[in-house]
Amino acid sequence: MTTRDDARRARADARRAARDYATEAGPALPERLLAARERKGVDLYRAERDTKIRARYLAALEHGEYAELPGAVYTKGFLRNYAIYLGLDPEDVLRQWRRERGDTSIPSEPVLDVLQPLEAPRQGLTFSPAIVVAALLTVLIVTFVAYLGLQVVRFAKPPTLAVTSPAQAVMDVAEGTASYTLRGTSIPGATITVTVAGRTDPYRVSADSTGRWSVDVELRRGRNQFDIDALDPETGKSADTTARVFITVPFLVSESPTLTVDSPAEGAQFENGSIPVKGSTTNASSVSVSAVMTASADGTPTATPTPTPAAGASPGASGSPAGPTVGPVSASVAADGTFDAPLDLATGSWRIVITATSAEGKATTLSRNVSIKYQGVNLVVSIKGSRAWLKVWVDGKLSKVTGAAGTVYDPGKVLTFTAQHSVEVRTGKSSATYFTLNGENLGHMSNKGNPETWLFSPPDPPVKTNRT
Repeated sequence: MTTRDDARRARADARRAARDYATEAGPALPERLLAARERKGVDLYRAERDTKIRARYLAALEHGEYAELPGAVYTKGFLRNYAIYLGLDPEDVLRQWRRERGDTSIPSEPVLDVLQPLEAPRQGLTFSPAIVVAALLTVLIVTFVAYLGLQVVRFAKPPTLAVTSPAQAVMDVAEGTASYTLRGTSIPGATITVTVAGRTDPYRVSADSTGRWSVDVELRRGRNQFDIDALDPETGKSADTTARVFITVPFLVSESPTLTVDSPAEGAQFENGSIPVKGSTTNASSVSVSAVMTASADGTPTATPTPTPAAGASPGASGSPAGPTVGPVSASVAADGTFDAPLDLATGSWRIVITATSAEGKATTLSRNVSIKYQGVNLVVSIKGSRAWLKVWVDGKLSKVTGAAGTVYDPGKVLTFTAQHSVEVRTGKSSATYFTLNGENLGHMSNKGNPETWLFSPPDPPVKTNRT
């Protein structure tokens, strides 16, 4: 058998094998490709994006319209990549394509092997004037909205405030320390105010760009109280909580108290008898206030004026006769050394004596001379011991306080009536009704439990009337 006979036999065998495969293999290649894509659950446009092969070429493969394809070389490349994408054997797909075309031998033409996946080159970004303008407007709007949000948050939020030195709110320093530097943090530019009891003007400083602040404060012997606040000058808001610091400078054991009287002033005149006695002290455990009358309402001397008594001495204790006295009244000393002890005094001239005493018994005393001259009538009515019915006329007219029918008051009730000329009081129980006229304690006008009416019209003494 010659070589030419062998070749003819091989071609006949190949044609016979192709006919057998077409009969036994099942669906044609286009149907296989279509079925595989449907199994994958994608459409032609999705397959086009994934394989980078145009949809019309894929459709031509699935319909067997090979004439629509660019050529055999591209067709093989498309089939190979499409088979891989659909999960089919690419070599088997190519063999079936050749068989269905009627090829009896594998041609020697080159095969175009397209890499998977194929990616189209990226296009450069292009910006039209409209896009640039829109982008700029968007940036401006976002920036403006962010700015507004920041301002709303800032105006709604009060400034922060923290004290870093001293680390604790209460501290002691060495004896003789005259100053201390308070430090802390707040918002940048905040106004820090430090208020000190007994000091008229508070300390003020501004926080730096990092929010830190510091202020030097003076210290006095005893307990020094500092109230610290922060104010945002742009919003006008203050910190939610005021910080408070106590710094104590110890006293020498042998040191006497210091004493300052702020009220009353020397020679002050008052139109009523409620005298505010206020001041401050250091190294004192107690303060007492008393008063002695030096002249009556008509100017008649009741006691010889004397210098300020020595420590521990009582008012008027100088060997000369003393007039009526009030007190002593104890005044509690606050943590910052201040005290307040009001006195109720009658018409006349008085010398008020204020004494501060230390725990060791050392005392410091100051005095103030004042005069009391009531304007009109000031009558204080107190109910004591039992209930009492009251009906009052002020300058001849019924008082709205008690009413036309009068009012019953329980023990402990205190009423105050003021008039230009007179106050008239009818009481259902005279023994339970006590009177203080222009600062002078008159007590009750009668021990009887019967109703009585009394007229108070100074400078005349009280008189009993028949008004009902």
